[in-house]
Amino acid sequence: MRIDVLGAVRAFRDDGSPVDLGGPRHREVLARLVAAEGRMVTTDGLVDDLWTDPPARAVGALRTFVAALRRALEPDRPPRDPPRVLVTEGPGYALRLPREDVDVHRFQDTLARARRNPDAVTDLGTVLADWRGPAYADVTGSPWAQRERTRLEELRLEGAELRARILLDSGEGADLVAELGAHVAEHPWREPAWGLLARALHRAGRQADALATLRRARKMLVDQLGLDPGADLQRLETDILNGSVPPEGARTAWTGHGVRLGPRTTVDLARTLALAGGDALVHSRRDRLAAVQAAESTGDLSLTARIIGAYDVPAIWSRADDPEQSRAVVAAAERTLTALGPDGPADLPARLLATIAVESRSADLSRTELQRAQQAALQAEALARDLADPALLAFALNGVFLQSFTRPGLAAVRDRIGAEILDLATRHELPNFAVLGRLVRLQSASALGDLDAATSHAKAAEQLAATTEAPLVSVLTGWFRARATAARSAESGGPTAATAAAHYRAAEDALQTAGMPGLHRGLFPLALLGLRLLHDRPAPTDPHLDWGPYRPWARPLVLLAQDRVEEARATLAAVPEPPRDHMQEALWCLTARAAVRLGERGIAARAEAALRNARAEHAGAASGMLTLGPVARYLAEAEACAGAG
Repeated sequence: MRIDVLGAVRAFRDDGSPVDLGGPRHREVLARLVAAEGRMVTTDGLVDDLWTDPPARAVGALRTFVAALRRALEPDRPPRDPPRVLVTEGPGYALRLPREDVDVHRFQDTLARARRNPDAVTDLGTVLADWRGPAYADVTGSPWAQRERTRLEELRLEGAELRARILLDSGEGADLVAELGAHVAEHPWREPAWGLLARALHRAGRQADALATLRRARKMLVDQLGLDPGADLQRLETDILNGSVPPEGARTAWTGHGVRLGPRTTVDLARTLALAGGDALVHSRRDRLAAVQAAESTGDLSLTARIIGAYDVPAIWSRADDPEQSRAVVAAAERTLTALGPDGPADLPARLLATIAVESRSADLSRTELQRAQQAALQAEALARDLADPALLAFALNGVFLQSFTRPGLAAVRDRIGAEILDLATRHELPNFAVLGRLVRLQSASALGDLDAATSHAKAAEQLAATTEAPLVSVLTGWFRARATAARSAESGGPTAATAAAHYRAAEDALQTAGMPGLHRGLFPLALLGLRLLHDRPAPTDPHLDWGPYRPWARPLVLLAQDRVEEARATLAAVPEPPRDHMQEALWCLTARAAVRLGERGIAARAEAALRNARAEHAGAASGMLTLGPVARYLAEAEACAGAG
């Protein structure tokens, strides 16, 4: 089986014969599952993607499309055998095919390989030739498809430029002049493309034409954008004039994805990719730092400040995916802020301060760093309000939200922040921040145990995700629905604990490829522990569970479950104070539970004091992704233990 979406959507059997996929809706369902890259897409999400205003029987129609696709894709499957290609998973569907059998996945994987290894240039040329037109060309009028087309077109252009660069670096490329000339004519704002065309002309012995190309690029950038060419183009012009262009066989230094992009181009690409999730999210973080470093190397403070502040990608989690990189960005922002001083454009300090607040994730900070980040958040908010810039204020409020975990029990405060972000985003058409506002409010309602309100925010976030670069939303809302199932499993007549565990497992599977290790590590074991506590069962003791950053707080309960009481007592005595993040209530509750079980009155009293202001909240539910049950339950136990004797 082979599926192609780089052009019109089509499928072929192993013998090369085409598969009749049916009508436009059938092809769109298949295309949407291809775009999910093996992840489950909920039924509700598919309905919202297929119809702007879903009809009353939309779910039934969707099931009909899926059934027809299954017959087309696996015509010889016996009626009672489960599907192997288009499978049912949790509350939705997923496509199960090897990545090499789907042209868009093959393209992305080959591009990633060529970024790392120039020897893959031949394969890169092959997959670039596979493009038959815009991706998902026959899926018209669908926001999700337009979003994917935009993302993939950016990758296609990057791939074309990377291939040209590799060939030029290896001593070939004189025959690229016509191809690169057409590329530049179609995409005149891509500075790297101008440099590649000039190099190809020079390689073909056309030095005068190469210099004329660079001067044409300079004139266009200055006249139409008010920008001077980036350092790479300026350096190339000087090299050609001096006759010092890299000789054949030499390889220039590569940055970012393997393409020497200027900082403006790089940060714009990184910002776009950050919203796509998965490998794209990982690459975006790397490219963002490359852009910052390239901007700093120019010595232009204003450019550096704008490059640092341009990455206003909404952030929802209080633990960084790459703490070292976040610290590097914060350090660059602080250096630039100090160097700017009181002069310069008024918005730059606000953007730098907001960046410091957003990148300084509270779980990773010392007390001094935390205080500095909280101060930066408040200063950014005040400056943004004075400037009356809605987008800047939304970005600053994102920082305020991430620094709002100063103590347990602040869900209501975060809900007010989320409500303001959502209001700003709705009134001023900031769709990515509208998603953020919904997710903040989902987390806050979850923390307060209001599952109806949280569900409403989850649905609204998923609807917004259909028109924004936000495929990660369904991953987060899938976890919320698992959290809700877990809570209902403790109620009379609710689902079983096994059902809740299966929902958590499905959510975990979806998160594995999302590119968010700061969120992912330890989440699934903590969710299972919370589920067991809801049902008054001992902690899970599977040695293969990766508790990640939550291990110190879970360990005493795991040891108790193994009847290793004295080890549990010693471990509990060494447990640190939880970090000020989404999980602080949960970790204090784990400490309280272990202290109660071991009769450690002093530790129980410390946990009781920390949790007192969170009495109305649910432990772990501030994450919107799991729950240990009401804090009041753990608080009562801790109070009784602390007061005993």
